[in-house]
Amino acid sequence: MLATLTIDNFAGSLGRIDILIIAVAVLLLFVISYVFGREEKDTNDFFLGRRRVPPLVACLSFVAAEISALTIVGFPATAYSENWEYVQFFIGSAAARIVVAFLFIPIFYKYNCTSIYEFLRHRFGAETQFAGAIFFFITRLIASGVRLYAACLGVGLIMNWNLAQTLLLFTVISIIFIAFGGVKAVVWAGAYQAITFFVAGVALLIYLFFQIQGGLASAWRIADEAGRLSFFKFDFNLNDPTTFWAGTSNAFFIGMAAFGTDQEMMQRLLTVRTRKMSQRTLISTIVTVIPITCIYLAIGTLLYVFYRQHPGAVQPAQAKEVLSHFVAHSLPTGLKGLLLAAIIMASIDSPLSSLASSFITDIYRPLIRKGATEKHYLFVSRISVAVFGLILAVIAMMCVSVTNILWFAYMIFSLTGGATLGIFLLGLLTRRKANKGNIIAMITGTICVLVLMLLSHFEVIDLAWSWLIVIGTGITMFLGYLLGSVTVKSK
Repeated sequence: MLATLTIDNFAGSLGRIDILIIAVAVLLLFVISYVFGREEKDTNDFFLGRRRVPPLVACLSFVAAEISALTIVGFPATAYSENWEYVQFFIGSAAARIVVAFLFIPIFYKYNCTSIYEFLRHRFGAETQFAGAIFFFITRLIASGVRLYAACLGVGLIMNWNLAQTLLLFTVISIIFIAFGGVKAVVWAGAYQAITFFVAGVALLIYLFFQIQGGLASAWRIADEAGRLSFFKFDFNLNDPTTFWAGTSNAFFIGMAAFGTDQEMMQRLLTVRTRKMSQRTLISTIVTVIPITCIYLAIGTLLYVFYRQHPGAVQPAQAKEVLSHFVAHSLPTGLKGLLLAAIIMASIDSPLSSLASSFITDIYRPLIRKGATEKHYLFVSRISVAVFGLILAVIAMMCVSVTNILWFAYMIFSLTGGATLGIFLLGLLTRRKANKGNIIAMITGTICVLVLMLLSHFEVIDLAWSWLIVIGTGITMFLGYLLGSVTVKSK
């Protein structure tokens, strides 16, 4: 049962200024939801914002969705317990954005897609569209459940709440915010959140720097001696997910899957007026996301140095709790509220809008209720937001045993992301007209990746999880092409 939230245990270790900062931050989200949600009349408004969102706003919102609470909590934990080898992913990720901008985005605008899985119907047939949407549901629900858990972990430790209490608060706020405001509220709030993430990160980084004895030279020496400043690893080891080759390849394929075949990310890029604007928006995220990511990695490194220099301070129980532990025990009033506000807002920017848009466009409208009014579809869209919000909360509850939440999220995405990416690439790069055969290819590709993941986990084979999405994409694309020549083609 949920414990009763009184004023005292709601505030936790927060001061009045902290509570004020958080209240104002959350209130602004609801103001954004009201301003952009009050004039919505149909699903074009709710899911695309009638393609009237400014490119700069879409860019910042994209960055906010990419970062999420997983970055704010997970990046410092990774740099604290490991090193900076995550920067290798920037190279593959940047290349993926360029490919998505010039290969994926033009075709989505050509078919005027509300859900990007509509492209699969135009290219192959209805069955492939349904399969793509279902795979998106599975991938996004699990991955976003991990992200939600990351946020709850941070807030719960700072506020001294249990996981159920934190999930209840986040789920209710997210459902109300997104169900009323739609994608316009999500996109504009995302821009506001991205700015908050940057400001909070810079403020914490500056504060940490002044807590380090000996300044930058001392921090660099301690971190370097402990191997915390390793950036690149060029070893040829298939069983190491952090090598340059594995990390870059993984980031390239995960980037194409996340940016090009995931409705949550692409939905933001489809809210701008033209294809060229959308392409420029995605390319601009390359230089926008790097500073924020580096800030939170640097925070993790300085946290390692801080706890090395202050052995008498209460140490975090687990690496994944390091940022939240420091915020709760070492930050002054005001800065604590700012960091907590950033974590809370990162959790509220959930995938509920994209899940609802795919459900209505790819499943409900064509399969369950054809020919209904736009008012009906808008009502069902808002109901589906609530349902998906509750499902995410359940998945987050199941993530308690996860240790490194950053790598776990990427691993889960690799499981089904390769199958979806393989079918999209089959449609974009070939003329093969398979349809039902694509479903067989996607299921087979996912099963093969799952088997390889289990064999690697139990050390039967030596294969890093970084290669899983590469293998899954290749198997799915190859089988889809092969089966297209022997299965009945349908439009």
